[in-house]
Amino acid sequence: MKLLFLGPPGAGKGTLSDLAVEKLGLPHISTGDLFRAAIKNETPLGLKVKSIMASGALVPDEVTIEMVKERLAQPDAKKGWILDGFPRTIPQAEALEKIAAVDRVVNFEVADAIVIGRLSTRRVCRACGKIYNVKSSPPKKEGVCDACGGEVYTRDDDKEESIKTRLDTYRKQTAPLIDWYGKKGVLVTIDGVGDPNEVYGRFAKLM
Repeated sequence: MKLLFLGPPGAGKGTLSDLAVEKLGLPHISTGDLFRAAIKNETPLGLKVKSIMASGALVPDEVTIEMVKERLAQPDAKKGWILDGFPRTIPQAEALEKIAAVDRVVNFEVADAIVIGRLSTRRVCRACGKIYNVKSSPPKKEGVCDACGGEVYTRDDDKEESIKTRLDTYRKQTAPLIDWYGKKGVLVTIDGVGDPNEVYGRFAKLM
């Protein structure tokens, strides 16, 4: 099954993806992870992305699309995948249609106030990317990753003013995809608030 997860930043798409990977056996494909891996491995696309980001510019659609296309062509993605963070715009969705047909688009609904509360308390390991929450799931030792011992820190993106900017960007650029996919008959919307297993239960009932 080829799944696409939609929802504002902080809606829990990454957490739900991890649960779905475990239960459905599908790879979770995040554009953020793709960028980080390509840069770390110094692939041709990774070097291109690194130079673009170093200049302060946004990565153009054609580069992101090419990276996603390469990833979806890998053997572990043949039976299906969970795509998170792409597409972000209707032109990107149109490009994805030319690469692969999406079976189901899952839109996670979460109010802005909850998003701000979640993200402002989120911490990330600088080394391995593991995500923590200082209220609900802190690392055992403050500032140290349980998984790899790396530094756990607050990303600039998770500071309140940045969160509000990200929400505005989401509403302008990505929220129109909800109607776009709705008209194609592949969209389901679920309440993204609650314990991750509870939210996953709502998701599973619609699959």
